[in-house]
Amino acid sequence: MKALCSLAVALALMGGPVYSQQATMTATSETTALAKLHFLDPKTIPDMVNSLPAPPEPGSLAAQADLQGVLQVQAWRTPEQVAFAEKIDKGWGFDFADVLGPWFTASQLPAMKTLFLKVEDDAFVATGPAKNHFLRLRPPYVDPSVQPCIQVPSRKSYSYPSGHSTRLYLEALVLAEIFPDKREALLTWARKAGWSRVQAGVHFPSDVVGGQLYAEILFKALCRNAGFLASIERCKVEIKPWLLGKAG
Repeated sequence: MKALCSLAVALALMGGPVYSQQATMTATSETTALAKLHFLDPKTIPDMVNSLPAPPEPGSLAAQADLQGVLQVQAWRTPEQVAFAEKIDKGWGFDFADVLGPWFTASQLPAMKTLFLKVEDDAFVATGPAKNHFLRLRPPYVDPSVQPCIQVPSRKSYSYPSGHSTRLYLEALVLAEIFPDKREALLTWARKAGWSRVQAGVHFPSDVVGGQLYAEILFKALCRNAGFLASIERCKVEIKPWLLGKAG
C-alpha cells in the first residue's frame, strides 16, 4: 500500500498540461466574485497555475493508487482523526494555536487576524483557477465506497489542488516568517492538517501534495509584494509582548 501511494505521488509530480492565460483568467474572474486579491497580482496567476504539476490521469495506475490510499486511510480512521478532520474543515489560521499556544487568538492579535483574512482570500482566489482547469472529481464522486466523515463539497468544487492544504501550508509558511524558531513545528502541523482531508475522504493524497506545492508557489509571489512584507513586520511587532511574557 505504501508503495502504491508513493507511486501515485511520484507520478502526480510529473509535468502536466499548460493552460491558456485567457482560460485561467476567466476562472479567476469567476472566483473573485466571492473574494478579492490583496497581495497577489492577478496577471501572475496563469503562470502559477502552469507551474503546478497535473494530478494523475483518470484510470491511470497512479490514479488507482491514489484511490487505494484514500480507502486504506478510511479503513484505519480513528475517532480522534475524525474529530481533527471536523476541526480543520471549519477552522482557520488561528488553529495554529495548537503549535504556538493558547495565547494565539484573533481577539488578542488584530494585525495577525487581518493578515490571515487577506492571505486566505488570496489563497482562495488563486486556487480556484487551478481547480477549474484540472477538473478532478473528489474521491466520493469517483468511487461510492469512499465514505466521507465530513460534508462533501459539491461536484463542481474540484479536488486538485486541495484548497485546505494550499491555505494551511501557505499560512504555515507565513507564520514561519514571524516565528522562525517554530518553522518545522508549523509546517509539520500544516502537513498533518492537510492529511486530515484524505482521512476525511474528500481528497486524494496527491491533492494534498499539490496543495503544498501550490502554497510554496504562492508564498514566493506574496514575498514580492511590499504590502505583504509590511504586514509581516506589523505582526512581528504585535507578538513581541506575548513572546516576552509581558501580556496576558
